[in-house]
Amino acid sequence: MKFDRILILDFGSQYTQLIARRIRELGVYSEIQPFNFPVEKIKEFGPRGIILSGGPSSVLDEGAPVVDRSIFDLGIPVLGICYGMQLITRLLGGEVEYSPAREYGKSEMIILSNEDLFSGFSLNERITVWMSHSDRIKSVPEGFEVIAKSENSPVAAFRHRERKIFGVQFHPEVVHTPRGKEILSNFVFKICGAEANWNMSSFIEEESKRIRETVGKSNVILALSGGVDSSVVAALLNRSIGSQLYAVFVNNGLLRKGEPEQVIETFENRMKLKNFIYVDASEEFLDALRGVVDPEEKRKIIGRKFIEVFEREAKKIENVEFLAQGTLYPDVIESVSFKGPSAKIKSHHNVGGLPEKMNLKLIEPLRELFKDEVRKLGLELGLPEEIIYRHPFPGPGLAIRIIGEVTEEDLNILREADDIVTEEIKAAGLYRKVWQAFAVLLPVRSVGVMGDERTYERVAAIRVVESKDGMTADWSKLSYDLLERISNRIVNTVKGINRVVYDITSKPPSTIEWE
Repeated sequence: MKFDRILILDFGSQYTQLIARRIRELGVYSEIQPFNFPVEKIKEFGPRGIILSGGPSSVLDEGAPVVDRSIFDLGIPVLGICYGMQLITRLLGGEVEYSPAREYGKSEMIILSNEDLFSGFSLNERITVWMSHSDRIKSVPEGFEVIAKSENSPVAAFRHRERKIFGVQFHPEVVHTPRGKEILSNFVFKICGAEANWNMSSFIEEESKRIRETVGKSNVILALSGGVDSSVVAALLNRSIGSQLYAVFVNNGLLRKGEPEQVIETFENRMKLKNFIYVDASEEFLDALRGVVDPEEKRKIIGRKFIEVFEREAKKIENVEFLAQGTLYPDVIESVSFKGPSAKIKSHHNVGGLPEKMNLKLIEPLRELFKDEVRKLGLELGLPEEIIYRHPFPGPGLAIRIIGEVTEEDLNILREADDIVTEEIKAAGLYRKVWQAFAVLLPVRSVGVMGDERTYERVAAIRVVESKDGMTADWSKLSYDLLERISNRIVNTVKGINRVVYDITSKPPSTIEWE
């Protein structure tokens, strides 16, 4: 089964990923490529429609990014959003000018035609849209007509009278345009004629077939952490190739309370992985971390030690040709330099991070998926909800939640405190509503009184944040009652802590993790 596809050509907009997500929410596969994606590759991709994204540039600037003009002759419907609309205007003979008033934020737009793109809307209906532009269209190209206007944009949307080429000056992909999804739906289904055949069930079928064809009779090795991404990869590969998968779970001694047992139970007993390999390397990691207090040094030591342990296990397995990784679509997008408006943001640890000496080929079955799609896939594959919806956990584990040197004693103290935070957040019905909730063990002691005795013990900081993607975060305004329960339980039951504080800083300026 081949999925119908919508191609998004990216001009550097901060909202480009949102466009792709909205299209996929409609049940249609969408993919982002750079604005200069060759026309021959577009033909190979075979999209039902093409969307030109917004971007930070002005089409009036010298060297502004442009798309190959011949895409308008492919007979494929095109929708330009903001910069994309202005580019259509410029390339097809219309005129763009600097706007006397920059239009940014919520704006009221009037519908002048309720066909195709605005099907389901009323003529002269006023709708709220999100604008973000400093240029506007002075005159539309020949053959085009205006189908919406706003106070500052006489041409807020247009269409070609005969060819399926459309443009909107606003951003239908953001939540600030309440009926934006309706507009995108009209483009995808009514104009492009796409079928909603993108779902996790069909993805499993297609991807399993591709994995089997790629792998052949070779074996695949996977570093299974117990996190969402690697767990879903393990479940998918187990369904696809069964005994050809070797999932290596390295216990670095820096995991949360009960985590090793949960991973073993899930994959050895519930998912019945035929080659589940458990490696308890706790002592090795703790020995390597002895006396180290610098957070960056801790991260490097843990990373090097993990590769050392993983490679050691990999050498014991015969006929291994592939390394599986849980790379996601945002990782891929962020790690690709588009040679234009979207500069390279970062090199993600899952993209290009394969140690060369392992001489293995990469297999990344999730690289087309967003995080919410990965969770849906995991549920479809039968993974338990406690794995699928668990909070993000850093690779270095509790080592960067212990400020200073990592010792076995401090790890035990932190595990108990952290477990109480998780239990209370779950009991309050907040676990799926907050992004992360955890405890941090501070390298300071304070005086306290327990019974009639003086104590001089450690301080635990509680961190609970709300976020959409982890890029920015706000501290959670937990009730005083909940904070009191967390504090009382920790102080009364965790030996070694006599004071609890709550972190009320957001990201930025702070990071979510303390180290």
